[in-house]
Amino acid sequence: MKFVCAVLGVFLALAACAKSADQTVTIQFGGRERTAIVHVPPSAIPRRPMPLVLVLHGGGGNAEGGIRMSQMNGVADRLGFLAVYPNGTGALKSSLLTWNVWNCCGYAMKHGVDDVGFLRALVAKLESDHGVDPKRIYATGLSNGAMMAYRLGCEMSDVVAAIAPVAGTMNTDSCTPKKPVSVVMFNGTEDKYIQYLGGDARGIFGNAPRRDRPIPDVFAAWSRIDGCSPSGKETTGHVTKETCSGGRGGSDVVLYTIEGQGHGWPGGVPGLHNGNVDRPTTEISATDILVRFFLAHPKQ
Repeated sequence: MKFVCAVLGVFLALAACAKSADQTVTIQFGGRERTAIVHVPPSAIPRRPMPLVLVLHGGGGNAEGGIRMSQMNGVADRLGFLAVYPNGTGALKSSLLTWNVWNCCGYAMKHGVDDVGFLRALVAKLESDHGVDPKRIYATGLSNGAMMAYRLGCEMSDVVAAIAPVAGTMNTDSCTPKKPVSVVMFNGTEDKYIQYLGGDARGIFGNAPRRDRPIPDVFAAWSRIDGCSPSGKETTGHVTKETCSGGRGGSDVVLYTIEGQGHGWPGGVPGLHNGNVDRPTTEISATDILVRFFLAHPKQ
């Protein structure tokens, strides 16, 4: 009997490991083969709806970099949600990839890649393949990936419940989501690639010269879009949290401003291969904050 129990225990442990193994998903879209890495938590039960979080790598990165950048897999395992890391496009299939977002960036912008359509198709496939809760689909990203998260908020509001752009901005005046989308933003005052007060951006990833929108203007724009009310500002150390709450459909808009922070993922691991151009702050963890924010903001 003890032997049977031991064998059963090993079997269950192996099954759990198999469930939590990363999977590469491939779809054909827009005449291209598009891919994403999907991390399924070991607690997943087939067909039982669970949240889905899209993690969009920065410009010049890839899905593997998105995993390192966000350290999201451990949180997904602990809280039980799908963590999905799509790949952008580029001249090389697996590196130096970008997203097409308004006036940025590189290959994706130059070739007019339909990344919104791809991500919509990817979510639809994941809904078909896994148990996904349609009220709890979210998107986050860094830099060019943050811009893509903003675009999803504007153009895929029927799908995403909330977005969390990190070290990015929204370079459009034509954001008209059909449904409310909650937003939590993270930006550093010393970011030289996405300047906090806007202005001419550094020419990186081969993109044409562009002018970025000031971060306070983006916060104000989403506050108007969601129809929320200013509900306070608080500062702890070098981090200021500004909140606009009680918007349509229970939406909130929150801005974390990190004094002295450069271009990076707060709480992330230093190193360019992790998506951090500059050393990230250790005062807060963007991953922990945005996941809590996501789970507290399902679609009504």
